[in-house]
Amino acid sequence: MTLLTEATDVFSAAASERCVVLFIAKSQPRLPGVFDAGHLAAIGAVLGELEAEGWLLSLRAMVDPSEKTAPTAFETGFAHDADVVGVFEAPTISAALRGTVRLESAGWSRRFATQWLVGPREFAAVNGIGPAIDRKWGFFALWEWNDAWAAATAETRRDYDAECDVAFQGDLSFNVNIAGRHRLDWASSWHHLGVWESDRPETVDAAIRGHERAADFKFTTSRHLLGRRRPLTELLAGAPGGIS
Repeated sequence: MTLLTEATDVFSAAASERCVVLFIAKSQPRLPGVFDAGHLAAIGAVLGELEAEGWLLSLRAMVDPSEKTAPTAFETGFAHDADVVGVFEAPTISAALRGTVRLESAGWSRRFATQWLVGPREFAAVNGIGPAIDRKWGFFALWEWNDAWAAATAETRRDYDAECDVAFQGDLSFNVNIAGRHRLDWASSWHHLGVWESDRPETVDAAIRGHERAADFKFTTSRHLLGRRRPLTELLAGAPGGIS
């Protein structure tokens, strides 16, 4: 796979067959008999099978594969038109596509209307700078390069990447973990996905201000989603959770 942009001081190229599986989900109407404990158990069984097949089922595991965690996702409905957003990592694109079908068939589609986006890894994950902390918030950035980027010279793009790299260094200084970068444009209008782990929304806001100062968004159209981490089983079951 040819990189759309070059590796930088922050991001090192890490192209592989492994693929992100991003899900942006909206709750279906909760009607009697549509989604029940049997469907929840069936989805849980598929998730167990996927993990045994080499899937990573949480953002935490994508940043640190050695850390074994239960499947998690992020509650986003307090601020967005999507109720749940999350990421898995599959061994290959084919495995990713088959896995989404298996989840939907097990009952996922009865619980959520979901946009699935799949794409290979481009850049390796990068850890934030600072002590170990609980990063219970996820920030999801989708972007596509705009016409101004397409018209820019290679030198202009390199200068832009260098400016953005300063902003990404700022993210790391806020002790934000970045799960690398993934390529989505083989089957989506979005070119890339970046996902962060952070301790609180205020940290994300401060980091994004650094990107605004670096004029990060002059060459992109972006969609950002912020959510609080919760066990996926709770989100599937519709268990209430507080935002704090």
